[in-house]
Amino acid sequence: MSMNAANASPLTNSSQPLATAEIASVSAEMRALVDNVKRIIYIDTVKLEYLAAAKIAGGHVILADSHGVGKTSLAKSLAQSISWTGTNISREGVPIEHFSRIQCTVDLLPQDILGFSRYDMGSSEFIFSRGPLFAHFVLCDEINLLTPKTQGSFFQAMEEQAVSIEGRTYELPEPFFIIATMNLKGAHLFPLPAPQLDRFMVQLSIGYPDDADEERIVRQHGLDDSWSGFTSVVDQARLTVWQRMVDRISIHDEVVQYIVACVRHTRNHPAVETGASPRSGIKLSRLARALALLRGDNWVSIDLIKEIFAPAVSHRLIMQDPATPPEVVIEEILRTVPVDHTKQVWSRSDSSAAAR
Repeated sequence: MSMNAANASPLTNSSQPLATAEIASVSAEMRALVDNVKRIIYIDTVKLEYLAAAKIAGGHVILADSHGVGKTSLAKSLAQSISWTGTNISREGVPIEHFSRIQCTVDLLPQDILGFSRYDMGSSEFIFSRGPLFAHFVLCDEINLLTPKTQGSFFQAMEEQAVSIEGRTYELPEPFFIIATMNLKGAHLFPLPAPQLDRFMVQLSIGYPDDADEERIVRQHGLDDSWSGFTSVVDQARLTVWQRMVDRISIHDEVVQYIVACVRHTRNHPAVETGASPRSGIKLSRLARALALLRGDNWVSIDLIKEIFAPAVSHRLIMQDPATPPEVVIEEILRTVPVDHTKQVWSRSDSSAAAR
C-alpha cells in the first residue's frame, strides 16, 4: 500500500504551515529556476529537480559521471541563475564570494582550499588569506583528483558550515552550497571515503543525451555565443527564504517510520557490508520536504520517499561485492518493506541481526 493524496493526513510542524497560495508562489519561482537551467543544459527534468531541491534543503550534491557530459556547465548554469547582490563579509571579517570554482588536481593542498595566514611586513601582523571555500556557491570540479588529505578539507565545512584553520574557527556564509563533480573513470583518481560521501545529500548522474538532444547540444554549444542571453531569474535572498520554508512542509509520523525502516534494512542486508547511517534519514527527509515544496505540495508522501531513496542513499552503501550496484539492494528494500507497521518491521530486523 502506498500513501497518496487521498489517504495522507500530514501532521502539523511546530512552525506555522504554509498556505496554499504561498506554496504555489514559491513553487512557480523554483520552477522558473529549473526551466532557466534547462535553457543551457539538456538534462532530465526530474534529476534537475533533485539538484535544486538539495540546494533548497541546505544539502550538497555530487555529480558522478563520465567526462564531457555537462557536469561543470550544469553547476555553472545553476549558479548563474541566481542574482548575487552586495558584498558579503563574514562575522570574522572575511570577504565572501558569490561563486567560486575549485579546479581539483593531485597537487592541491588543504590551504589552497581553506586559506592560510601570512605575515605582512608592513603591519607586522599575520593576515588571513581566504581560500575559494569562502563563497555562497562552490563548484568543486573533479573532487576525486584530490588526495585524501586535501579531500578532508571539506569535512567540517559540509557538516558544520564552518572551518577551523590554524586554531581559529571561521563561519561560512548562508546560503552555502557545494556541488562537486566526480569522474567515474580516469588516471590518478582517489575514491572519496565513506564519511565524506555520507555528507552529500544526493548523488546524481547526468548520463548521455538521446540522439535528438545531442544534435541540439552540438547546434547550440558549437557557437561562441551559446550562453548569450542567459540571465539570473532568482534573487539570492529568496534562497534563504525557501530554505526556511522547508521546515514548514509537513511530514507524517508514518512517513518518518517508513524512512527509518528502509534505512535500517540497508544495515541488515547480506549484500551490504556497511549500511546507511542515521544521517541518511535526516538528509532524506529534508530533501523530500524541499522537493515537495518545489512541486507545490505542503506534505511528504511515501511515494516521494520511494522516488528519491536511491539517489539519496545509494552512495552511502558499501557493498560486500563492489561489482554489485547498490541500486539492486535498494530496489529490493523498497519492494519488500511494507508501509504499515514499520516500527515492528525494523525492530524484528534488528533482532535477527543481533542473533546472527
